[in-house]
Amino acid sequence: MNRTGRAKRLRIAAVVTEYRRYSHAQHILDRFLWGYGFGGRHHRPEMDLVSLYVDQRPQGELSRERATQFPQMTIYPSIAESLTLGGQKLAVDGVLLIGEHGRYPSNEKGQKLYPRYEFFQQIVDVFRDSGRTCPVFNDKHLSWNWDWAQEMVETSKTMGFAFMAGSSLPVTRRIPAIDMPLQAELTEALCLAPGGIDGYDIHALETAQCMVERRKGGETGVDHIEADREDAVWERMGRGSWDQGGWDRELFSSCLCRSQSLVPPREGFNHILPTAEEIPGQVKENHGPYCYRYRHRDGLKMTMVLAEGVVNDFTFAARFRGTGKVLSTHFHLPPREVCNFFSPLAYHAEQMFLTGKSPIPIERNLLTTGLTAAGVDSLFQGGKRLATPHLAIAYQPRPQSTFWRT
Repeated sequence: MNRTGRAKRLRIAAVVTEYRRYSHAQHILDRFLWGYGFGGRHHRPEMDLVSLYVDQRPQGELSRERATQFPQMTIYPSIAESLTLGGQKLAVDGVLLIGEHGRYPSNEKGQKLYPRYEFFQQIVDVFRDSGRTCPVFNDKHLSWNWDWAQEMVETSKTMGFAFMAGSSLPVTRRIPAIDMPLQAELTEALCLAPGGIDGYDIHALETAQCMVERRKGGETGVDHIEADREDAVWERMGRGSWDQGGWDRELFSSCLCRSQSLVPPREGFNHILPTAEEIPGQVKENHGPYCYRYRHRDGLKMTMVLAEGVVNDFTFAARFRGTGKVLSTHFHLPPREVCNFFSPLAYHAEQMFLTGKSPIPIERNLLTTGLTAAGVDSLFQGGKRLATPHLAIAYQPRPQSTFWRT
């Protein structure tokens, strides 16, 4: 027996778009195969990755090499066969669905049409045919399509299997290593991050949501959203407050000061806070900036700013009601070659497979998936403010913190 009291090691299937160096599949699956450093030791999952379905095989792909290195893992030609291990019924105890990276088309809004929903449907088809289910982990947001995302969550609840989804940002290290106090009363919050829409926006939204969901009363959902790009972002910044159509300048400054990658506005000076006049010139060409301003149904004001070239990391700040004090922190992402922010994400997926319960509420990712889609819709409509009655998603956070403490 292992330390969990199980007589047999769990068997895990992986369904991925591609398995190449630096892909999300490599970062997650390699950890299930080799283990990883965690908690001051080399952690080896108490389960075996026994099957793999790969949708695309670009130059330099790793699936065949990994199957040679780990003979217990078989590559199957279909999703159904990877879950049944070539038989007729479900034969695994958990599924890793990693639909990130690969050559897939984009729509007119700029959304990459990753087949996460289609993969999920094939997974649950096996569940239905087998008369039983198992936990499923979905990397990043659920789908580019809101209706499909909602259906995925409803299916998991109807069929009764644990479903975990999301970014690595909520579970990575933080500097300082703090969480939002449970039942904190907040008035406004802001997340500053790099990147672009339909890729990095989900990471920034998850960064913010894992903090603000812990406020008094829990999550209530989002009432409306409006998004802007390029010069319109700086025009909003110049307004100076949310009520004037901008955002809290002190929160933005706090995020800048928490950043460990803040680009100095003048060469040779490494610790200068850029002025409002200097910031626009720092954004990389053809990289935005972008901002999503949205209000939660309980009145919390929230802004996400993507400013590639100003910063290259994720920071968060929020203002407490009453005292007016600001809480802020940095979400630490080590270099690409290491990417050990995937370690706590893999660990939480393991815990779900072992316990049959997700340590992270799926409603968080349903909400951030909806915000991602709504933000893109607002941009596509020229920054139009959009009501979001479909995002009246109320839930309570898990009391325990799930980020990787140092």
